Amino acid sequence: MNATALTRRGALRHADGKWRCAWCGVDPLYVRYHDSEWGVPLKDDERLLEMLCLEGAQAGLSWITVLRKREGYRHAFANFDPEKLIRFSAARRARLMHDPGIVRNRLKIESVVLNARAYLTLREERGSFADYLFGFAPTGRRRRPRYLGDLAPATPESDAMSRDLKRRGFKFVGSTICYAFMQAVGIVDDHQARCFTIASRRPAAKGR
Repeated sequence: MNATALTRRGALRHADGKWRCAWCGVDPLYVRYHDSEWGVPLKDDERLLEMLCLEGAQAGLSWITVLRKREGYRHAFANFDPEKLIRFSAARRARLMHDPGIVRNRLKIESVVLNARAYLTLREERGSFADYLFGFAPTGRRRRPRYLGDLAPATPESDAMSRDLKRRGFKFVGSTICYAFMQAVGIVDDHQARCFTIASRRPAAKGR
């Protein structure tokens, strides 16, 4: 399928009869991630740190590649406990270059430790990582994407998040990475029109 055809892809109907965003395809792991995680507001600070680091690991790769390695990342990086991460020695970080459970890129490995340090400083200053990140959420009504081509690679809000995270010492937080992160953790909801999750996550009306 050529690039133009891909941009015109709307939600796809799966064998179970449910319509889902076209990007998740039919891989069972990807479908579960789409159905239960992507776009759901995440307010746990350490899990947000994990997702930010994983989105950075995705740079130059596909998200499914990193998703398949998520448990490997949790094992390699102390379940993303920032207090433990900042104590990773140079020797321990070097050993991770031989760990097949993660993306073996030196700069990406180093970025996890640097991000943990920046995270702890930000938490001390702001109190809540979640409140800080969700402060970059767009305001006003947004048009729900109908086609894959309607999904922007970056936005003014992700530009602002990227600038501020970089200023604070975070790494692998370019605007495109930040927008993918915002989509993943529910700072924005970019499920395509017709996707079944839209109705399933809509708050029930009062009195019901």
